[in-house]
Amino acid sequence: MDIGKTRIEAGAVTFAIHHRYLDGGAPHSQGAGGRGGGNATQGVCIQVAGNIDDKETELLRFDCFDSDAHYHYGPENKNERIMLDPTVTRNPIAWTIKQLKIKLPDMLERAGYKDLANQLDYNLVAQKLREVEAAAREMDAKERNYTRHNRGDPVIEAGNIRFGLEMRTVEPDGGPAIHVLADVADQEIELLAFDCFRINPHYHYGPRYKNERIFIDTTLVADSLDWVLAQFKDGNL
Repeated sequence: MDIGKTRIEAGAVTFAIHHRYLDGGAPHSQGAGGRGGGNATQGVCIQVAGNIDDKETELLRFDCFDSDAHYHYGPENKNERIMLDPTVTRNPIAWTIKQLKIKLPDMLERAGYKDLANQLDYNLVAQKLREVEAAAREMDAKERNYTRHNRGDPVIEAGNIRFGLEMRTVEPDGGPAIHVLADVADQEIELLAFDCFRINPHYHYGPRYKNERIFIDTTLVADSLDWVLAQFKDGNL
């Protein structure tokens, strides 16, 4: 994976930070080093990079995602991935910074970079990690991906929710869209969105907050509109 553009030098290593947004079940690539078909999630990525054989190398990576948070030992080496338990780790950014403060040499050694681990300046690393945490938290707040759709016309009231209907065109794709709306804190919020497009049909959980976008497998689902309506009728709303 490409090294993030926001970088903080710390002697023998460099901390890099960028924001990642992954579609669920996407039929397309998910950016540098990413593949389609995974779960929908987003969050800050904190990388530890260093010079190995005159090449900038990603040594460790921490994907501090909303869901499925995890980290990698040696992404360009053995790429050992370990999932985080959200009950134990709680905030993945805070957890990552804590591990880097006390376990960075051990983690680098496990990743296969013992020689570089021996070159660390511990005081400098501890100082720079304060900058890393501040930058990561700011990026997590400012670069969160969300979607704001039109509410649709007509809008059909259904108790404490309403359905907004429209035909959407997002070239070269498009098709009917259903927006599930409700009033939250005295303002109308889009809770769910279903884009029953011709080519890449998909739906969103919490477009204005989580924006977890999941693509529908068109090999299994011939008519995405029928599939969405079936979810409503089956009580999955």
